[in-house]
Amino acid sequence: MGVSGSGKSTLAASVAERLGWEFAEGDAMHPPANVAKMEAGTALTDADRWPWLDVVAEWIRSHLDAGAPGVVTCSALKRSYRDVLRAPGVVFVHVTGDDTLIAERMAGRAGHFMPTSLLASQLATLEPPQDDEAHLTVAAAGSPDEQVADVVGRLGITVH
Repeated sequence: MGVSGSGKSTLAASVAERLGWEFAEGDAMHPPANVAKMEAGTALTDADRWPWLDVVAEWIRSHLDAGAPGVVTCSALKRSYRDVLRAPGVVFVHVTGDDTLIAERMAGRAGHFMPTSLLASQLATLEPPQDDEAHLTVAAAGSPDEQVADVVGRLGITVH
């Protein structure tokens, strides 16, 4: 979880690969209307996000029900959004970093629908996870290898 450009997709894909778990990109679950809105530089509303969060939550539930571990990305910016996704066994990994670093990353990536102009609205919306939420906080400034080692180690997962 985290704002766009924080590196959550890179980290999530790398953690999933290291653990041999399925990975899903939450951005790919957005309905076309949400993508078009963001491409146009318009921030999503809660009403826009609820159906998308339901799709992400269904992915999580289906994996939990099947006993199949997985990693899915989702901005999950508000606690109320995380409440939709939360379940026993779900741990949020919050990738956080300096606004300037994140803006530079957003400006430097190609082929993503989220413009840098929406970073301020994401930062304003962000409600960091609280102590009563199962979560880890990871620094966006770390290298992907350092981040993966940190997450896997803090989750206590043994890699064979």
